[in-house]
Amino acid sequence: MKAYPVALKTSVWMAIFLGFAMAWSCWAAESSGDVAVKDEVKEQYRQEILGSKSQAKMDREYVIGYRDILYVEVYGEGSMAVGVGNPASPAAAKPAGEGQEFIRGRGTGAEVGADGRMSLRHIGDVYVVGMTLTQLADYLKKLYSTVFDNPNIIVSLVQSNSRQYTMMGQVMRPGLFHIDHPITVVKAIAQAGSFTQWANSKVTIIRQENELVPENKQDKTPSKARKFEFDYDDFLKGKDLEKNIQLEPGDVVVAH
Repeated sequence: MKAYPVALKTSVWMAIFLGFAMAWSCWAAESSGDVAVKDEVKEQYRQEILGSKSQAKMDREYVIGYRDILYVEVYGEGSMAVGVGNPASPAAAKPAGEGQEFIRGRGTGAEVGADGRMSLRHIGDVYVVGMTLTQLADYLKKLYSTVFDNPNIIVSLVQSNSRQYTMMGQVMRPGLFHIDHPITVVKAIAQAGSFTQWANSKVTIIRQENELVPENKQDKTPSKARKFEFDYDDFLKGKDLEKNIQLEPGDVVVAH
């Protein structure tokens, strides 16, 4: 067996650790009262750095939904989740599209229940669905101020279980899929194993109002849905590339 220098092994393990640390902190927030640099200052400097690209789109904040797993910490007091330390279930290893009606691993987080509430130490159940992580951190700071002196609250997304889309029709693996990262129609087709041999390359996306996408609530009737059409063959020919839209929570994608 080939031996590797100790320094190399150490470097590899450090890289792995940093990778996990960066992934874990992708969606995290502290109470805005505890953040030294305000959002408007951050945005001002971001615009200065981007220069000619100053109008580049910034991703919207994550909106908490049902079944999400959140890590809530009062700095210096540890995790506030009730029943922490539950190991990830074996089902967490299942690939997307093969039975996703399960929580993929709680870890040290607290689950948002079907009633929209999560249970936390010292303050009990709190309703959190529809809040951003920053809003929740500000809310919990007020609540925990009745328990601790000027608490510093940290809220992180451990796992997104609320953001899903449905894949139906002529694909190899129809079912529910989690939106763990931005995903387009073409990527969704690939994730579902591509088309069946009977498919005609036409795809319909049905989109209804969803509280996890707050900007869609304006001027929209809840019972009314929007429909988008996509032709995979045209996409491969370089036509109508803009129709390869990014999916949103609650979307239903039908392959014909």
